[in-house]
Amino acid sequence: MTQRIFDGHNDALLRLSRKDRTGAIFLGEGNDGHIDLGRAARGGMTGGIFATFVPPDNDRTTADLRQTMPDGSIHVPDIQREGQQRALAVTLSQLAIALRIERKSAGAVRICRTAAEVEAANADDTFAMMLHMEGAEAIGPDLDELEVLYACGMRSLGIVWSRPTIFGHGVPFRFPSTPDIGEGLTERGLALVKSCNQLGIMVDCSHLNEKGFWDVTRHSEAPIVATHSNAHAVCPVSRNLTDAQMDAIRDSEGVVGLNFATFFLREDGKRIAATPLETMTRHLDHMLNKLGPRGVALGSDFDGALVPVGIGDAAGLPNLVAAMRAAGYDDELVDAICYRNWLSVIARTQSVATI
Repeated sequence: MTQRIFDGHNDALLRLSRKDRTGAIFLGEGNDGHIDLGRAARGGMTGGIFATFVPPDNDRTTADLRQTMPDGSIHVPDIQREGQQRALAVTLSQLAIALRIERKSAGAVRICRTAAEVEAANADDTFAMMLHMEGAEAIGPDLDELEVLYACGMRSLGIVWSRPTIFGHGVPFRFPSTPDIGEGLTERGLALVKSCNQLGIMVDCSHLNEKGFWDVTRHSEAPIVATHSNAHAVCPVSRNLTDAQMDAIRDSEGVVGLNFATFFLREDGKRIAATPLETMTRHLDHMLNKLGPRGVALGSDFDGALVPVGIGDAAGLPNLVAAMRAAGYDDELVDAICYRNWLSVIARTQSVATI
């Protein structure tokens, strides 16, 4: 029996916004990108957290911007702040794609707002889509947009992508580097965390710099999550989590989703598709040691990153499951990492909601 998988982060809506705004190609199976219903079914992927993301205005990727310095380190120049008007327009257009997919799917896809709804969808053999915002540029200082996005179904929010906002500072892409770059959350950022807690929206610390991370841990009443981040001790890139950060996430009963991006996996920080799956289990071993069996999940970054060729796309997820089993993970642990832990932390987050 194929292991069921609920993925903590992907950029499929961004890909569809560039390729097919009707969402129709998601409902079939093709060879474009990483996720569609056909390949998800073959890989055991029964749902996931789908991000809206506002790409830089010039639409270049971080891979386009990467620079190798004379000392061999890797650096992506700081990315400029994004304006709210454009960000809101892009966010709404990507949410519209998700709504079209649900409407056109004839019941094959369901936008879910709670862990129980995900479970119910999967029991009906329905693909469960939960909505996330990667970087809160679309939200203004009075947080009115947060209320509207919540009503649209958004249940997970990353305060920043790797650029500054009115709420905080994203960690730049640097290797080798710690995440200790830049200032902490602003007063508006602290208010955003509080409002997310009240609504039961997960606050995602992926892309957040270290000072901002510690501000979240001090002020959030909900579990701390990083939907797509890895172990800095294994790959010392600025985007990965230090042991101290993982300790704090564990203490909050939070979760970290393993990012499949080779830049965040490899000890040399290189973007190479021929990265062995054992590199991923090295991260998982370290994360399990720090976070425990309830604190580790998957956050693929599908459609937003170069992933190991041994996975390739959603249809290749059983290869990662096989690598986990080869590393000695039993059925209970594999199911926790692949499926159960995300649903559990979503439920714990929503249990502290006050609205």
